[in-house]
Amino acid sequence: MKRIAWKKGFSMLTSVVVIVLMATVAVAVLNMGGKIVKTTTAQFQHEQAELYAKSYTEYAVLAVTGNDRTTNCLETINGTIGSPTSGNGYRIRTHIAYIGSAAEIGACATTRRLDTNVVTSDTPLTVIIDAYVDYQDPDNTGVWMTVHRRTVQKI
Repeated sequence: MKRIAWKKGFSMLTSVVVIVLMATVAVAVLNMGGKIVKTTTAQFQHEQAELYAKSYTEYAVLAVTGNDRTTNCLETINGTIGSPTSGNGYRIRTHIAYIGSAAEIGACATTRRLDTNVVTSDTPLTVIIDAYVDYQDPDNTGVWMTVHRRTVQKI
């Protein structure tokens, strides 16, 4: 009889050890899964911000070519996508600076001209576009992340 009781006790001890090991592995898998989701979300937001910066840069080039610089100086283009203050959106700020002669720049000559000597007859106007995209860190809602894209474009 003593021998059967010892076997039952050993089986119970073995099953407790196996359950503890399985629980430890399950916790490790859940922890890694959470970290992977966090990393993927942060990477997605950063890639999305880079795409918005590129898109607003192209929009600024289009807006500069269609703008009448003799009467109106286009200096900034701002936008909001989603709800940036709640952590589910983006704030976009685009600043435009002009390089060229005062005749080509028009109304922007006094405030946004960088140089007047870098012009040819083929390219009378050049713009520098700085696009800033701000978004909140998904884990820390008080921290803002910024993606910056600078483009020099001949018009």
